[in-house]
Amino acid sequence: MHRSAQRPAKRPAPRLARLLACAAVVPVMLVAGCSLLPDSGDDTKGSDAGGGTEKSAEPSATPTPEPAKYAKLPRPCTALTKKTVGNLVPKAKTKSGTAGKSPDIDARGTCSWNGLDGFQYRWLDISFQRFESDPTLGSGESRAKDYFTKQVGSSKPAKGAKDLKTGTAAGVGDQAATLTYAVKKDREDFRNQTVIARTANVVITLNYNGAGYEDAKTPKAADMLKDAQSAAKEAAAAVAKAGTASRSGA
Repeated sequence: MHRSAQRPAKRPAPRLARLLACAAVVPVMLVAGCSLLPDSGDDTKGSDAGGGTEKSAEPSATPTPEPAKYAKLPRPCTALTKKTVGNLVPKAKTKSGTAGKSPDIDARGTCSWNGLDGFQYRWLDISFQRFESDPTLGSGESRAKDYFTKQVGSSKPAKGAKDLKTGTAAGVGDQAATLTYAVKKDREDFRNQTVIARTANVVITLNYNGAGYEDAKTPKAADMLKDAQSAAKEAAAAVAKAGTASRSGA
């Protein structure tokens, strides 16, 4: 009786194998969970290992966009030479131009001229829009490209316009688009030219229109477009000059 009572204390072989297997698994799980290196004897190594695992799980930092090429704008009323203004708007009422209001003249600026030479009327206006690089919005150049595209897309002729033509202007900044059309206003035939150009992180929009009053000849659209493109090219050069001066500390 005594011997038979002791026999149940022996564990069956399969159950013993399962217990040994579990005992072997537990240390491995603990090591993985605590990020410890067994038998290293160096706590700092364990900390580094754990830190490395946590850092890899963190999202990568937002890349810093390339700095904007131009940090300043030319003053809009002096971006075109007096000779250019005189050729495009003879007998301008205000030869120095009329500047538009701007809270930041190095971010946005406008200027306009108009005049009547005999029976020939001309109007010219120019605007500059500069974009800074921003970690959340992108580089100044990419933002200017987006704005250029929107400006081109939103440029629409006046109601009743005819002879509408669109195109590009080679050699004016990094990219340039043109819009020309004719429209009758106050019984006079006007010719309208718009040039939208981008140079690096700055977008230039130039509008030029004119008419011949009474029996005066209507200005030729091709001639006006050529003059508008030349003025826009000059404005782009003024942007580069202002930007170079800002980089050199002038």
